[in-house]
This record gives sequence, C-alpha cells and structure tokens, in this order.
Amino acid sequence: MDRVNKKRALFLVNTRARRGQESIGPIMARLQAGGLSVTVEPFDALPEIARDILRLRDRADLIVVGGGDGSVSSAALAVMESKLPMGIIPMGTANDLARTLGMPLDLLEAADVILRGKTRPVDVGTVNGHAFFNVASIGLSSDLAQGLDPALKKRFGRLGYAVAALQVLAKARPFNARIVEKGRSIRVKTYQIAVGNGRHYGGGNVVEENAEIDDGHLDLYSLEMTNLWKLALMLRSFRSGTHGAWEEVRTARCVEFEIETDRPMPVNADGEIVTSTPAHFQVHPRAVPVFAPD
Repeated sequence: MDRVNKKRALFLVNTRARRGQESIGPIMARLQAGGLSVTVEPFDALPEIARDILRLRDRADLIVVGGGDGSVSSAALAVMESKLPMGIIPMGTANDLARTLGMPLDLLEAADVILRGKTRPVDVGTVNGHAFFNVASIGLSSDLAQGLDPALKKRFGRLGYAVAALQVLAKARPFNARIVEKGRSIRVKTYQIAVGNGRHYGGGNVVEENAEIDDGHLDLYSLEMTNLWKLALMLRSFRSGTHGAWEEVRTARCVEFEIETDRPMPVNADGEIVTSTPAHFQVHPRAVPVFAPD
C-alpha cells in the first residue's frame, strides 16, 4: 500500500473533546515515525478550527482533526477550500463519521489509517451554509443538543446523552413544518425532522438502511406520531435504518430540501446548534477526500 512520506501534517486538536486532554505524544510519535512532519494546533472553540486551517494551509499537505463529529464538521468547509485531504483522530463522544468510514476508534490505529494514505472522497451536507457529515435535525435532537450539559457529556459520554434524552422526551411537543422537495411542498406536524448526509448518527443509529456517505443524496425522515413514547418500540429500527417502515415516519431522498416552521427553530448539525429555520439543506458530492480503511 502507498504510504504518506515526508509530507506536512497540520494536526488540529480539540482540547475540549471527550478525549481531548489525553496526551497526543504517542499519536505524534506514530505519525512522525510514519514519515510525517507534524505541526500541532490546539483549539477549544469550534469556529477556531476553520480559521486555523485557512491560515496555515500553505504549510500543510494534509489536515488531521483530533476531536468529535462537531470538530470534523466545523473543519469541512475550510478543508474543501484548501483542497487538502483530511485525516480523523476520533477523540469525541459518538464519533459517528469514523463509524461510517469503518475507522478504528483506537487513536493509534486511526493514525495508522492516515499513514497508509488511502483516501475516500465523501459527500458534505450543508444547512444554511453550515457543514455536516452525519445528520442535521430540527426538533428533539436540537432540544437535546441545547439541554446537554457539556460536563455531563464529557464525563459520561453516551450515558450522558441517554439521561438528557429522557428529560427532553418528557417535555417534547410537536411542531408544524413545511417540507419542500423537488418543488413539491407538504405540511406536517412532527416531533423531529432529520436530514442525513452520511450513514451513522447519534452514537450508531442509521439514517437510512441504504445510505452511504458518498451516494450523492440526502435522506430525510420526519417523526409524525401521536404518542411519542412509541419511540421505545421503534429503537431497533432506528439502529438498523429501517424506521421508514413505520407509518408514523415519513421518509424522502433528494439532493436538496427546504424546511420552514411556524416559528424559528434551532438546527442541530452533528451535535452543534449552527443555525435556525427556515433551513436550506444541500449535498455537495464527493467534496472532501478523507483517509479511510481500504
């Protein structure tokens, strides 16, 4: 297999990621032993990562992001502009993009994937100009992102998500929305609208059973139920991506969606609140080459 030799890596590390305080010494040693010259740039606020990439891109041959899904998505547009390949060191809580790509969650093994030098061009989704690799959503997931204590998330990981999710479900109310797809408009009463770009989200749920991160499409689902607690019966189908078989779940596939709500509502993209409705969703096919297993 081809290896990355004598190239310059810009290694951006989110110090606030769940594993962001771990020593990066062993990772750097592995990358350097594989022939890379590594420049480390720590950051603790997501907007910093795009600025760092654009400021330092002329000194790098590849970008390496150490963090969770929010960190990687925050880097996406700057990586697209730089036209450099991107590597992932999965240091977050869910690491759904790494899961979609079949990346090892062991940090040193993830470094080895970068060193092997094989890239996979992946799609990038955007909502109102903000990038996401996994899923962007309105409703329950946004409420969860707003209500999740960062300290709880960092300390307890996916268990912290579960506790916060129960609190959100107890207070959830449906909202009215208009979905526009291929010029057709439909009004819905829903608890959540999610638009997926990749395959995995939410710690291993599947957007749609046939979804791939390089299929050139977005996959939408809308939860239109009268009894929200029926979700407990549907959990297995969300893990496999077969939730569209339930009559309470509306699904659609397209390259572009418009979503309007009766009042402005926050939009959660890969775990971060980035914008609000009205929301324009679009896919950018094969926009970023990412180092991935064969």
